[in-house]
Amino acid sequence: MKVLGDIASGNCYKVKLALAQLGIPHAWEHIDILQGDTRAGGFLQLNPNGKIPVLILDNGETLSESNAILNYLAEGTALLPTDRLSHARVLAWQFFEQYSHEPYIAVARFIQKYLGLPDARRAEFESKKAGGLKALSVMEARLKDAPFLVGSSYSIADITLYAYTHVADEGGFDLSEFPAVTAWLTRVREQPGHVTMAQFLARIKPTVGG
Repeated sequence: MKVLGDIASGNCYKVKLALAQLGIPHAWEHIDILQGDTRAGGFLQLNPNGKIPVLILDNGETLSESNAILNYLAEGTALLPTDRLSHARVLAWQFFEQYSHEPYIAVARFIQKYLGLPDARRAEFESKKAGGLKALSVMEARLKDAPFLVGSSYSIADITLYAYTHVADEGGFDLSEFPAVTAWLTRVREQPGHVTMAQFLARIKPTVGG
């Protein structure tokens, strides 16, 4: 397998984390979205939507959309429940992440961390606060009642939401206001095979930009 992506992107990090925890051998090719790599012709042949990550299978087939990739990788493993309702709840949290979490927390982080909070986008940055806080409040309510998002067991639902939540402070969100979420972040970091975003970045640094 080969993955095209940027570890500093939460959507790519979640895939890299799942691969690490599942012990799946793979190659990683760094893609720099700020340099226009996702708009290049070769990349668009792999994903016409021009977004990372992209998974390239051994037979040449490709798969995009981070949460779809997580489901593909986790099929038949302990990270994806087999009973019908729990499986559906994993999907529900993944839909929540893409529609109610990522558009606020990830975008605010991008504007502040990657773009340096330019004046031209300050109003957009501020507009993301309410939605991001609402998403964190939904997670807080759930995690007061259960150790993980789908209950007692760690799953790709947790990987999905962990990716951008654990760096939400880089988008201006104060996680100290959400003690259940903060405790959950610690539980996720304690899972076997967990590797931080910073550790992954250090490992691939020699090939970044290559």
